[in-house]
Amino acid sequence: MVEIKLKSRILEYDKEKISLWLSLNRIILAVRSKKKKKKRMRFVLVHGVCHGAWTWYKVKPLLEAAGHSVTAVDLAASGISTVKVQEIQSLKDYAKPLLDLLSSFEGREKVTIVAHSMGGISAALAADIFPNKIAAIVFLTATMPDTKNPPTYPFQKLVPSRSTPVELSDTTFRSYATHDPPPLHTILFGPKFMAKKLYQLSPVEDLELAKLLVRENPALAIDNLAGTRAFSEKGYGSVTRVYIICGEDALIREEHQRLMINNYPPKEVIEIKDADHMPMFSKPKEVCACLLEIAEKYT
Repeated sequence: MVEIKLKSRILEYDKEKISLWLSLNRIILAVRSKKKKKKRMRFVLVHGVCHGAWTWYKVKPLLEAAGHSVTAVDLAASGISTVKVQEIQSLKDYAKPLLDLLSSFEGREKVTIVAHSMGGISAALAADIFPNKIAAIVFLTATMPDTKNPPTYPFQKLVPSRSTPVELSDTTFRSYATHDPPPLHTILFGPKFMAKKLYQLSPVEDLELAKLLVRENPALAIDNLAGTRAFSEKGYGSVTRVYIICGEDALIREEHQRLMINNYPPKEVIEIKDADHMPMFSKPKEVCACLLEIAEKYT
Protein backbone atom coordinates (compact mmCIF):
# COMPACT_ATOMS: atom_id res chain seq x y z
CA MET A 1 0.00 0.00 0.00
CA VAL A 2 2.81 2.35 0.99
CA GLU A 3 4.65 1.40 -2.20
CA ILE A 4 1.58 2.25 -4.33
CA LYS A 5 1.20 5.67 -2.66
CA LEU A 6 4.90 6.35 -3.15
CA LYS A 7 4.70 5.49 -6.86
CA SER A 8 1.62 7.70 -7.18
CA ARG A 9 3.43 10.67 -5.63
CA ILE A 10 6.46 10.14 -7.84
CA LEU A 11 4.15 10.06 -10.89
CA GLU A 12 2.44 13.28 -9.80
CA TYR A 13 5.85 14.87 -9.22
CA ASP A 14 6.99 13.80 -12.66
CA LYS A 15 3.82 15.25 -14.19
CA GLU A 16 4.48 18.56 -12.45
CA LYS A 17 8.05 18.55 -13.75
CA ILE A 18 6.89 17.77 -17.28
CA SER A 19 4.22 20.48 -17.08
CA LEU A 20 6.77 23.00 -15.79
CA TRP A 21 9.25 22.00 -18.49
CA LEU A 22 6.60 22.41 -21.20
CA SER A 23 5.64 25.83 -19.87
CA LEU A 24 9.25 26.97 -19.78
CA ASN A 25 9.81 25.59 -23.25
CA ARG A 26 6.81 27.50 -24.59
CA ILE A 27 8.13 30.73 -23.03
CA ILE A 28 11.61 30.18 -24.49
CA LEU A 29 10.17 29.50 -27.94
CA ALA A 30 7.97 32.61 -27.70
CA VAL A 31 10.95 34.78 -26.73
CA ARG A 32 13.06 33.35 -29.55
CA SER A 33 10.23 33.89 -32.01
CA LYS A 34 9.85 37.47 -30.86
CA LYS A 35 13.55 38.08 -31.33
CA LYS A 36 13.50 36.59 -34.81
CA LYS A 37 10.41 38.53 -35.86
CA LYS A 38 11.57 41.56 -37.82
CA LYS A 39 9.85 44.90 -37.80
CA ARG A 40 7.88 45.59 -40.96
CA MET A 41 9.14 48.82 -42.47
CA ARG A 42 7.87 51.10 -45.23
CA PHE A 43 10.17 52.24 -48.02
CA VAL A 44 9.44 54.97 -50.56
CA LEU A 45 11.73 54.86 -53.61
CA VAL A 46 12.40 58.03 -55.62
CA HIS A 47 14.02 57.94 -59.07
CA GLY A 48 16.43 60.34 -60.75
CA VAL A 49 15.93 62.72 -63.66
CA CYS A 50 14.53 61.31 -66.94
CA HIS A 51 13.84 57.98 -65.23
CA GLY A 52 10.83 56.59 -63.37
CA ALA A 53 9.55 54.15 -60.76
CA TRP A 54 10.51 51.36 -63.17
CA THR A 55 14.18 51.78 -62.22
CA TRP A 56 13.45 50.00 -58.93
CA TYR A 57 12.09 46.80 -60.46
CA LYS A 58 15.01 44.73 -59.11
CA VAL A 59 15.25 46.26 -55.63
CA LYS A 60 11.51 46.48 -54.86
CA PRO A 61 10.81 42.71 -54.85
CA LEU A 62 13.94 42.05 -52.77
CA LEU A 63 12.74 44.43 -50.05
CA GLU A 64 9.23 42.99 -50.24
CA ALA A 65 10.60 39.44 -49.96
CA ALA A 66 12.18 40.56 -46.67
CA GLY A 67 8.69 41.42 -45.43
CA HIS A 68 8.60 45.17 -45.96
CA SER A 69 6.18 47.58 -47.64
CA VAL A 70 7.61 49.32 -50.72
CA THR A 71 6.25 52.10 -52.91
CA ALA A 72 8.15 53.31 -55.98
CA VAL A 73 6.97 56.76 -57.04
CA ASP A 74 6.74 58.30 -60.51
CA LEU A 75 7.50 62.01 -60.18
CA ALA A 76 5.59 64.38 -62.47
CA ALA A 77 6.22 63.85 -66.21
CA SER A 78 8.12 60.64 -65.39
CA GLY A 79 7.38 56.96 -65.90
CA ILE A 80 3.64 56.55 -66.47
CA SER A 81 2.74 60.01 -65.13
CA THR A 82 0.22 61.77 -67.39
CA VAL A 83 1.65 65.20 -66.55
CA LYS A 84 3.45 66.99 -69.39
CA VAL A 85 6.81 68.50 -68.62
CA GLN A 86 5.57 71.95 -69.75
CA GLU A 87 3.03 71.88 -66.88
CA ILE A 88 5.82 71.82 -64.29
CA GLN A 89 6.40 75.34 -62.99
CA SER A 90 8.04 74.61 -59.65
CA LEU A 91 9.81 71.93 -57.62
CA LYS A 92 6.54 71.28 -55.80
CA ASP A 93 4.88 70.55 -59.15
CA TYR A 94 7.62 68.06 -60.02
CA ALA A 95 7.57 66.39 -56.59
CA LYS A 96 3.76 66.44 -56.22
CA PRO A 97 3.30 62.63 -56.50
CA LEU A 98 5.79 62.11 -53.66
CA LEU A 99 4.20 64.85 -51.54
CA ASP A 100 0.72 63.44 -52.15
CA LEU A 101 1.87 59.97 -51.15
CA LEU A 102 3.38 61.15 -47.86
CA SER A 103 0.29 63.24 -47.17
CA SER A 104 -1.85 60.09 -47.48
CA PHE A 105 0.08 58.21 -44.79
CA GLU A 106 -1.64 58.28 -41.41
CA GLY A 107 -0.60 57.24 -37.93
CA ARG A 108 2.80 57.28 -36.29
CA GLU A 109 4.58 54.99 -38.72
CA LYS A 110 7.52 56.69 -40.40
CA VAL A 111 8.91 55.90 -43.84
CA THR A 112 12.42 55.53 -45.16
CA ILE A 113 12.86 57.50 -48.39
CA VAL A 114 15.48 56.23 -50.82
CA ALA A 115 16.43 58.94 -53.31
CA HIS A 116 18.57 58.34 -56.37
CA SER A 117 20.55 60.99 -58.24
CA MET A 118 18.51 64.22 -58.67
CA GLY A 119 15.71 62.55 -56.72
CA GLY A 120 17.59 63.80 -53.66
CA ILE A 121 16.21 67.31 -54.18
CA SER A 122 12.59 66.10 -54.25
CA ALA A 123 13.24 63.95 -51.17
CA ALA A 124 14.70 66.94 -49.33
CA LEU A 125 11.61 69.00 -50.19
CA ALA A 126 9.39 66.20 -48.86
CA ALA A 127 11.39 66.12 -45.62
CA ASP A 128 11.10 69.89 -45.28
CA ILE A 129 7.29 69.61 -45.48
CA PHE A 130 6.76 66.28 -43.66
CA PRO A 131 9.72 65.84 -41.26
CA ASN A 132 7.59 63.91 -38.75
CA LYS A 133 6.64 61.29 -41.35
CA ILE A 134 10.18 60.39 -42.37
CA ALA A 135 12.52 58.17 -40.35
CA ALA A 136 15.47 58.65 -42.69
CA ILE A 137 16.46 59.70 -46.20
CA VAL A 138 18.96 57.51 -48.00
CA PHE A 139 20.85 59.44 -50.68
CA LEU A 140 21.92 56.85 -53.24
CA THR A 141 24.69 58.57 -55.21
CA ALA A 142 22.28 61.50 -55.04
CA THR A 143 22.33 65.27 -54.87
CA MET A 144 22.18 66.04 -51.14
CA PRO A 145 21.15 69.64 -50.38
CA ASP A 146 22.20 71.50 -47.26
CA THR A 147 20.28 74.06 -45.17
CA LYS A 148 22.33 77.14 -46.06
CA ASN A 149 22.30 77.24 -49.85
CA PRO A 150 19.75 76.85 -52.68
CA PRO A 151 18.64 73.23 -53.26
CA THR A 152 20.72 72.68 -56.40
CA TYR A 153 23.89 74.20 -54.91
CA PRO A 154 25.62 70.83 -54.21
CA PHE A 155 25.34 69.70 -57.82
CA GLN A 156 26.04 73.05 -59.45
CA LYS A 157 29.01 73.97 -57.24
CA LEU A 158 30.45 70.65 -56.05
CA VAL A 159 29.97 68.41 -59.09
CA PRO A 160 31.84 69.94 -62.03
CA SER A 161 30.70 68.62 -65.39
CA ARG A 162 33.13 66.21 -67.01
CA SER A 163 30.87 65.49 -69.95
CA THR A 164 32.34 66.65 -73.24
CA PRO A 165 30.25 68.11 -76.08
CA VAL A 166 30.77 64.83 -77.92
CA GLU A 167 29.41 62.80 -74.97
CA LEU A 168 26.41 65.12 -74.75
CA SER A 169 25.80 65.13 -78.50
CA ASP A 170 22.81 62.77 -78.28
CA THR A 171 21.35 64.38 -75.13
CA THR A 172 18.57 66.85 -75.87
CA PHE A 173 18.04 70.19 -74.11
CA ARG A 174 14.93 72.30 -74.64
CA SER A 175 13.31 75.35 -73.10
CA TYR A 176 9.67 76.12 -72.33
CA ALA A 177 7.75 79.17 -71.19
CA THR A 178 6.77 79.72 -67.55
CA HIS A 179 4.33 82.00 -65.72
CA ASP A 180 7.28 84.24 -64.88
CA PRO A 181 10.40 84.63 -66.99
CA PRO A 182 13.01 83.34 -67.54
CA PRO A 183 12.00 80.11 -69.30
CA LEU A 184 12.76 76.70 -67.82
CA HIS A 185 14.74 73.95 -69.50
CA THR A 186 14.31 70.22 -70.02
CA ILE A 187 16.74 67.38 -70.55
CA LEU A 188 16.45 64.00 -72.24
CA PHE A 189 19.41 61.65 -71.91
CA GLY A 190 20.67 60.12 -75.15
CA PRO A 191 21.51 56.39 -75.43
CA LYS A 192 25.24 56.93 -75.96
CA PHE A 193 25.44 59.28 -72.97
CA MET A 194 23.61 56.79 -70.76
CA ALA A 195 25.82 53.91 -71.90
CA LYS A 196 29.01 55.77 -71.02
CA LYS A 197 28.05 57.84 -67.97
CA LEU A 198 25.17 56.04 -66.25
CA TYR A 199 25.00 52.37 -67.20
CA GLN A 200 28.60 51.37 -67.95
CA LEU A 201 28.57 48.52 -65.38
CA SER A 202 24.87 47.63 -65.61
CA PRO A 203 23.46 44.73 -67.63
CA VAL A 204 22.87 45.64 -71.27
CA GLU A 205 19.21 44.65 -70.89
CA ASP A 206 18.71 47.43 -68.35
CA LEU A 207 20.33 49.97 -70.64
CA GLU A 208 17.98 48.86 -73.42
CA LEU A 209 15.05 49.23 -71.03
CA ALA A 210 16.17 52.77 -70.22
CA LYS A 211 16.40 53.65 -73.91
CA LEU A 212 12.73 52.73 -74.23
CA LEU A 213 11.44 54.37 -71.05
CA VAL A 214 13.38 57.58 -70.30
CA ARG A 215 11.34 60.76 -70.61
CA GLU A 216 12.04 64.46 -70.99
CA ASN A 217 12.32 65.97 -67.52
CA PRO A 218 13.03 69.36 -65.93
CA ALA A 219 16.75 70.13 -66.02
CA LEU A 220 17.12 70.65 -62.27
CA ALA A 221 20.90 70.86 -62.44
CA ILE A 222 20.96 73.92 -64.69
CA ASP A 223 17.69 75.69 -63.84
CA ASN A 224 16.17 77.62 -60.98
CA LEU A 225 13.12 75.33 -60.80
CA ALA A 226 13.97 74.40 -57.21
CA GLY A 227 14.15 78.07 -56.20
CA THR A 228 16.77 80.00 -54.25
CA ARG A 229 15.47 79.42 -50.72
CA ALA A 230 17.39 76.86 -48.67
CA PHE A 231 15.59 74.03 -46.92
CA SER A 232 15.06 74.58 -43.20
CA GLU A 233 16.91 73.12 -40.23
CA LYS A 234 13.59 72.57 -38.48
CA GLY A 235 12.21 70.56 -41.40
CA TYR A 236 14.70 68.82 -43.70
CA GLY A 237 17.60 69.45 -41.32
CA SER A 238 15.90 67.48 -38.53
CA VAL A 239 15.61 64.26 -40.55
CA THR A 240 18.27 61.54 -40.35
CA ARG A 241 20.32 61.29 -43.54
CA VAL A 242 22.48 58.42 -44.81
CA TYR A 243 24.61 58.60 -47.95
CA ILE A 244 25.50 55.60 -50.12
CA ILE A 245 28.56 56.21 -52.28
CA CYS A 246 28.80 54.41 -55.60
CA GLY A 247 32.50 53.93 -56.25
CA GLU A 248 32.38 53.62 -60.06
CA ASP A 249 29.84 56.34 -60.78
CA ALA A 250 30.99 58.07 -63.99
CA LEU A 251 28.41 60.88 -63.71
CA ILE A 252 28.88 61.95 -60.08
CA ARG A 253 32.36 60.69 -59.35
CA GLU A 254 33.29 59.43 -55.91
CA GLU A 255 35.33 62.53 -55.04
CA HIS A 256 32.32 64.73 -55.85
CA GLN A 257 30.00 62.55 -53.79
CA ARG A 258 32.42 63.01 -50.90
CA LEU A 259 32.42 66.79 -51.43
CA MET A 260 28.63 66.77 -50.96
CA ILE A 261 29.05 64.62 -47.85
CA ASN A 262 31.66 67.01 -46.39
CA ASN A 263 29.45 69.99 -47.26
CA TYR A 264 26.57 68.65 -45.15
CA PRO A 265 27.67 65.54 -43.21
CA PRO A 266 25.02 62.82 -42.88
CA LYS A 267 24.56 60.44 -39.96
CA GLU A 268 26.30 57.62 -41.80
CA VAL A 269 28.18 56.94 -45.04
CA ILE A 270 28.17 53.55 -46.76
CA GLU A 271 30.03 52.61 -49.94
CA ILE A 272 29.23 50.17 -52.73
CA LYS A 273 32.57 50.02 -54.49
CA ASP A 274 31.74 48.46 -57.87
CA ALA A 275 28.47 50.28 -58.56
CA ASP A 276 27.93 52.70 -61.43
CA HIS A 277 25.42 55.58 -61.40
CA MET A 278 22.57 53.05 -61.59
CA PRO A 279 23.34 50.78 -58.59
CA MET A 280 19.79 49.42 -58.57
CA PHE A 281 20.77 47.70 -61.84
CA SER A 282 24.50 47.04 -61.40
CA LYS A 283 24.36 46.02 -57.70
CA PRO A 284 20.70 45.44 -56.68
CA LYS A 285 21.44 42.90 -53.92
CA GLU A 286 24.04 45.15 -52.34
CA VAL A 287 21.66 48.11 -52.48
CA CYS A 288 18.94 46.02 -50.82
CA ALA A 289 21.30 44.84 -48.07
CA CYS A 290 22.33 48.44 -47.34
CA LEU A 291 18.71 49.62 -47.20
CA LEU A 292 17.67 46.84 -44.83
CA GLU A 293 20.57 47.64 -42.52
CA ILE A 294 19.80 51.37 -42.57
CA ALA A 295 16.07 50.97 -41.99
CA GLU A 296 16.65 48.52 -39.12
CA LYS A 297 19.01 50.99 -37.50
CA TYR A 298 17.08 54.23 -37.91
CA THR A 299 13.39 53.28 -37.76
